[in-house]
Amino acid sequence: MLWIMRLSGFFSAAMVMIVLSPSLQSFPPAEAIRSSHLDGYLRLHGQIKSVNSLNRFSFRKASAFRNAEECGSADTSKITVCDPSLVHIAITLDVEYLRGSIAAVHSVLQHSTCPENIFFHFLLSETNLETLVRSTFPQLKFKVYYFDPAIVRNLISTSVRQALEQPLNYARNYLADILEPCIRRVIYLDSDLVLVDDVAKLWATDLGSRTVGAPEYCHANFSKYFTANFWSEKRFSSALAGRKPCYFNTGVMVMDLVKWRRFGYTKRIERWMEIQKNSRIYELGSLPPFLLVFAGHVAPIEHRWNQHGLGGDNVKGSCRDLHPGPVSLLHWSGSGKPWLRLDSNRPCPLDALWAPYDLYGPSPWPFPSQ
Repeated sequence: MLWIMRLSGFFSAAMVMIVLSPSLQSFPPAEAIRSSHLDGYLRLHGQIKSVNSLNRFSFRKASAFRNAEECGSADTSKITVCDPSLVHIAITLDVEYLRGSIAAVHSVLQHSTCPENIFFHFLLSETNLETLVRSTFPQLKFKVYYFDPAIVRNLISTSVRQALEQPLNYARNYLADILEPCIRRVIYLDSDLVLVDDVAKLWATDLGSRTVGAPEYCHANFSKYFTANFWSEKRFSSALAGRKPCYFNTGVMVMDLVKWRRFGYTKRIERWMEIQKNSRIYELGSLPPFLLVFAGHVAPIEHRWNQHGLGGDNVKGSCRDLHPGPVSLLHWSGSGKPWLRLDSNRPCPLDALWAPYDLYGPSPWPFPSQ
């Protein structure tokens, strides 16, 4: 992956792929959650937002993609969501992060050998976004799901960043309940990342007896993720006894939904959130409950699949370098998002690696003619 450090070479390759890539087969969303039904539900619950709030978004239509011959797809238009050949990816759609979500989807499709075999599950808390996605990716297989903020609103406590307090940030906790029972596995992806490798490789991860797979970082100072109150109270800290807990970022996870449902992990996470409301045992949003439930019981995945932290820390304008080693996924976790820094003309060097996947507005890249 030495090309990742040679920006000009990367851009040339990216531009050629965008021009040459062929097309995805369409798959209409399931009847139960068509946009008309979703709009009615949202109006009933007072969740409708003005259409004008979305008018500021103008995304270019993505270049078409199609399966390579070795994918063996016949008539993919007849594939249902329960087809075992599909790769399932869940990602949230939120107005503030929509530009990032669109870029993430674009990057997955561009680098996939079998893009027609990918099925996206979009979780959202506001309407009108389905139409926008379909106009950007006309032949994409996807389904939208309304995530009711009331499910977690009373469980969320204040965090170090307001963005971490948004209800949709907790939708990943409920994937096993939201997605169809026939879906046995899903990859969850945050909205502030791009892939530069075939997602099928990540999908093929062997989880063994584990429920969740993710890149682990066992050298991290694990104590900093919890408050002094957590460590001083044995009834809390004993939850980690007998484990070798390692940090993992929940923005990239392979999840076995069969095991998740069997062992009731959603309720286990909710219990820690309830404790947090009363006892303040952590500061960092949705991550600590995952650590308390899964740390030490995670199937390790190569670090190349989550080069995280590229958004820097909470110091405005801070930039990060890549971690040593190969790269398959770039993740701008942290406070700095590449689209905001690029628009302000104050980007970090690595933000240039996100830019080729951006479909917002007119193309900033001089793509060669076909």
